[in-house]
Amino acid sequence: MAMWLESKAPRLYSELLIPEEIHAYLQHVTTVAEPPHLLISGPSGCGKTAMHRLVCRQVLGQSWKATSHVLQARNIVRKEGAMANFEAFLRPSGSQSGDTLASRTSLDSFQFLQYDGTSTSPPPAGIELEKGDQRPISRILIIEDADYLTRGMQAYLRRMMEKTSINARFIFTATTPSRVIDALRSRTHHIRLPALSSSQIEKRLTQIVAEEQCNVAKGVLGDIAHVANGNLRRAIFLTDTMHHHNHLGARENVQKIASNIISREIQLMVEEAMRGRIIDWKRERQANKQVLVLKGAMGLLDQIMAKHYLSPTDVVEQIHAFLIKGRSHYDIDTMDMLMNAVAKCDVSMRYGSKGRVHLEALFFSIADAMKQPK
Repeated sequence: MAMWLESKAPRLYSELLIPEEIHAYLQHVTTVAEPPHLLISGPSGCGKTAMHRLVCRQVLGQSWKATSHVLQARNIVRKEGAMANFEAFLRPSGSQSGDTLASRTSLDSFQFLQYDGTSTSPPPAGIELEKGDQRPISRILIIEDADYLTRGMQAYLRRMMEKTSINARFIFTATTPSRVIDALRSRTHHIRLPALSSSQIEKRLTQIVAEEQCNVAKGVLGDIAHVANGNLRRAIFLTDTMHHHNHLGARENVQKIASNIISREIQLMVEEAMRGRIIDWKRERQANKQVLVLKGAMGLLDQIMAKHYLSPTDVVEQIHAFLIKGRSHYDIDTMDMLMNAVAKCDVSMRYGSKGRVHLEALFFSIADAMKQPK
């Protein structure tokens, strides 16, 4: 069974939760003879990925999945061989080859078949372009989280855009567009997506549960929208997961996610790290067997993530929220150390895909700091 993030994804521009002026702008720039390069920016969960998929479908036609290529910048930067992996995406035949992914043509790009009303991928603008109405764009390259790319990588992209703009288009997404170099921003049309309100998210969740005929208790969807904090993707994922576990019928199931229960669990996890108990294996009897069970800060981390459906970035936010609520009663020096450690973890997590590894490093840094004489 497909997850709701996939099965309930927008298929038309009108289904995106965006202001009317952005909707009109999308209609225009994706149906003109020369569609521009795009930079789509906005906070997490506001619809950047959904938008670039619809743009690819509109510009490339029904064969868009074969001629659109996505690179997640966050997954390659600051890792061994980052530049080599970056070049391997842009130059599949090798860094010394003159052949680039953006310059390759494809028979798919010339097959602008008219939408017959039966496909699950209708034209997002509501109209399909005839082959003669628009010069076919061979490919679209999408760089997600482009603000994580180094300046050298961005300059590399700028040079490639100048040489391949005839056959291809680039779409960049970013949370912090100011980190994208001026040379790239000047070559794109910038679309800024605003943060979503809780009412917008609740309305969308209401549509989804109505389509799925779910039994939902009063107030549950509003609570989920509040917990999601403007992130529609998180809200849909949480609603889908709670539906799968039959938890939508009781409002307290959502309240547990935002209640002090999480704060208490977060506090226990942080204090385990402060005591130096990061990875602690203990034997427990389960089903008439003695098994090794992970305890300590990492064991609590796994329990919290599984119980409350949290991602590693959510855990960092929860730790920060616990510290700034003023209920931890730590002294000034300890608070200063903890806040600095959390800030460094948050920054490092933005440059890697293995969030659990960064949290483990956070716990070890806290343990080391507690050993230092004050």
